[in-house]
Amino acid sequence: MEDELLGLKNEASTALAAVENKSGLEDFRVKYLGRKGLFSAVMRKLGQVSKEDRPRIGKLANQIKKDLESDFSAQLAALDSQTLTTQMTGIDSTLPGRHVPFGKLHPVSQIMDEVCGIFEGLGFAVAEGPDVETDFYNFEALNIPPHHPARDMHDTFYVDDKVLLRTHTSPMQARIMEKERPPLRVIAPGKVYRCDSDITHTPMFHQVEGFLVDRKISFADLKGVLSVFVAKMFDSKTPIRFRPSFFPFTEPSAEIDIGCVICHGKGCRVCKHTGWLEILGAGLIDPEVFHRVGYDSEEFSGFAFGLGIERIAMLKYGINDIRLYYENDLRFLTQF
Repeated sequence: MEDELLGLKNEASTALAAVENKSGLEDFRVKYLGRKGLFSAVMRKLGQVSKEDRPRIGKLANQIKKDLESDFSAQLAALDSQTLTTQMTGIDSTLPGRHVPFGKLHPVSQIMDEVCGIFEGLGFAVAEGPDVETDFYNFEALNIPPHHPARDMHDTFYVDDKVLLRTHTSPMQARIMEKERPPLRVIAPGKVYRCDSDITHTPMFHQVEGFLVDRKISFADLKGVLSVFVAKMFDSKTPIRFRPSFFPFTEPSAEIDIGCVICHGKGCRVCKHTGWLEILGAGLIDPEVFHRVGYDSEEFSGFAFGLGIERIAMLKYGINDIRLYYENDLRFLTQF
């Protein structure tokens, strides 16, 4: 994989040097640096690297990505300067300037990129799956058989008896474990769908599912990973606590709370005067899930977690109504 990364860097550097206009530069970005580009395709293979080599390969991959992004920015600046020089020819520079509005990433996209970046820095590969899912992968493979009461929690959009709009990104657990052997360290970002709509819920929202499978994985490993995530996403001094909970595909399970970012633990309307805010659910992967994908639960163990991107964004930015994300009001969106 090291040779593949270095080869990709050389190929990208050569391609970037040959770019002559912004259209070509955008084609370069999509091909090499986009979410579905060549670099991301290579990064998805990080989970296949041996445990001993993974930190070194991950560090090399991050450095190559930074170098390519830096070269891309430099080439963009050079093209902007060249374009400006061309446009200035024959222009009266004493005339007043015109304000040109510019676009920004949606706050949900910003938080999604930040969350994925944190976990990629911890060695997790990114995987994407279908929005239209089968009942088997969405429920049964995750230890939620027909008539299980947990199905009532999902308010599912069904296409027919066996096909639905996925209610979480957790089906990627089963899809990946069916095809690959441990060690695995994967996050699965994407859209999910539920029949729900109010100030804290929308019919479509975004989740990031994450899971790690290897030998001798314990709850302490889960706590370590999530503690690092909270420290990087919010603040290193943000308190965190784990409360016992229930999810069909993890055992034991926990809800993870952080100290209220609004009142800093003093108690307010947002945290219902408890001083705590729930941000995600997690737990050790249930042995039954391993059995369904052909893993030996005596040999392997692992943990899984899932978090809502809109929820994280609401807490980080102090937003009190989730519907603001989707009303396309520029007065709201341009703040981010």
